[in-house]
Amino acid sequence: MATPNYGYEKRQKELAKKKKKEDKLKSKSERKHDEHAPEDGSAPVDGQPPEAPTES
Repeated sequence: MATPNYGYEKRQKELAKKKKKEDKLKSKSERKHDEHAPEDGSAPVDGQPPEAPTES
């Protein structure tokens, strides 16, 4: 009977974990980027661009 290759199994688990983490970071950054852009690409409802905050 062949002996289990634990090193290979461990490496595969590490690669899967790394890929999952990268996918999660990518989806988070996409969601964060989408929050700042309007969904339909149109201007705000009142037709005026948002004003920059003024200092008091």
